[in-house]
Amino acid sequence: MLIHPCVSFIIVKDNCILLEHRSLNKATDAGAIAIPGGHIETDECHITALRREVKEELDIEITQQHYLCSLYHPSGELQLLHYYVVNQWQGEIKSLEADSVNWYPLTPDSAQLEADKLAISEYLRVNHILSINE
Repeated sequence: MLIHPCVSFIIVKDNCILLEHRSLNKATDAGAIAIPGGHIETDECHITALRREVKEELDIEITQQHYLCSLYHPSGELQLLHYYVVNQWQGEIKSLEADSVNWYPLTPDSAQLEADKLAISEYLRVNHILSINE
């Protein structure tokens, strides 16, 4: 089975998460409310793909990010989504590829895809542990 590696980026501000409303014309997950992301190109490392996808989709430059987790997502193809948290960026967020991007409450139920719900849960779990240890 062919696995398609992808990067997804979690952007959080004021206890809200940035999610995209995917176009109905997309080959996978058409019309879904989802964490933005895209395919990793051949011979491209995760960070290079992450920076490229964020620029292509949101027109911002990442200044700080960290890896969160990786999850399989069966859609029209089997994707392996590598989730990164974008902590800091430069520029104003614009929706360049999705129908729209909007801020949603930082809860797993804000996203529609199972993998995204799990990634948001993991983000919340890790941040809870970090806040306890501070």
